[in-house]
Amino acid sequence: MLKETFIDLAKQYSDNDHLINGLWEEIVAAYSQKDRHYHTLAHLDHLYSRLLEVKSLISNWDTVLFSLYYHDIVYDVKASDNEKQSAQFAEERMKQLYLPEEMIEDCKKQILATKTHLQNEHSDTNYFTDADLSVLGEDWETYRAYTEKVRKEYAVYPDLLYNPGRKKVLRHFLEMEKIFKTDYFHEKLEATARQNILKEIGRY
Repeated sequence: MLKETFIDLAKQYSDNDHLINGLWEEIVAAYSQKDRHYHTLAHLDHLYSRLLEVKSLISNWDTVLFSLYYHDIVYDVKASDNEKQSAQFAEERMKQLYLPEEMIEDCKKQILATKTHLQNEHSDTNYFTDADLSVLGEDWETYRAYTEKVRKEYAVYPDLLYNPGRKKVLRHFLEMEKIFKTDYFHEKLEATARQNILKEIGRY
């Protein structure tokens, strides 16, 4: 599904099949790196399924799809600018496909928004960041599996460093007035997400 969706998306803007196939293989390679455990193609698949739920509420579906494929294309647990690098990466690739400048800029903004997941003036961005965080509001077993995968990605750090950092991230979400900024995801996932986060914090 992910491959077909990307190919169909890219073909709307370019007839260069060699380029499009190359871009897809590049995406697969990035999200399949051996040190990735959560930020993988499975994450993209889950994100896509969540976005489909609100497709009718999204103004520019194509832009959101490009954001989906490129928002974690660069992912280094030791770096603090993954979102910026991913946005720049996306810009380069989207220019190769001759996408309109406005779409490219909106895509970059959506990717950058995943750094803080704050309320955004653009509803498409809020739907995108909400979907990106949707795992927080899944059932406990799914959430627990997610936390274990994230821990594996940060295996380079001992518990002494990882646990305080993780709790800081979790408290950041709890301190938000609303974790999920859109009515749809807030009503569907907010309560469970807060329960899951509190339960995880209690484990450290």
